[in-house]
Amino acid sequence: MKYHQTNQYITAKELRVIGADDKQIGVMSRDEALFKAKQQGMDLIMVAEKARPPVVKMIEFSKFKYQQQQKLKEGAKKDKTKDLKEIRFTPFIGQKDFNTRIQRIKDFLANGHKVRITVKFTGRQITRKDFGDAVLKKAGNALIEFGTQETAPKLQGKLMWVTIGPKKGVKIHEEEKSEN
Repeated sequence: MKYHQTNQYITAKELRVIGADDKQIGVMSRDEALFKAKQQGMDLIMVAEKARPPVVKMIEFSKFKYQQQQKLKEGAKKDKTKDLKEIRFTPFIGQKDFNTRIQRIKDFLANGHKVRITVKFTGRQITRKDFGDAVLKKAGNALIEFGTQETAPKLQGKLMWVTIGPKKGVKIHEEEKSEN
């Protein structure tokens, strides 16, 4: 949280004052602005120190802090990009391991995360890329109702990967209810 100069800690001689309703009151001396704020039971809070004359707002400090927290939360909502999760497979993965990883991917997609499904080739496995393609296709078919494939399968070195994005409105709990 940013530090704001308040009341007697404001050092500028002349201030541009803004009221609690965000309407400009005018330019006045620091003492006059402090007197008006005290009359109304409010605080003076510096909002633009570098402006000439500096800008202060006449508002209760607790209300001002609350407004600042709301602005931060709103900004965080807009900036919130869901994480990209990565799940690794091998070209010759066992069925039980495959099912476990698919369930984990379904959980990620239900929570709104994007998932990168990666097939890692080790040693001479790289000569059999078709097995990696088969694993990615099988995973894509298993996840068809939970997410959409955003990228075509790509091969980079010994990794083959594809990105799956979540579908809107799909929750993991709906699938569990339909199975019961």
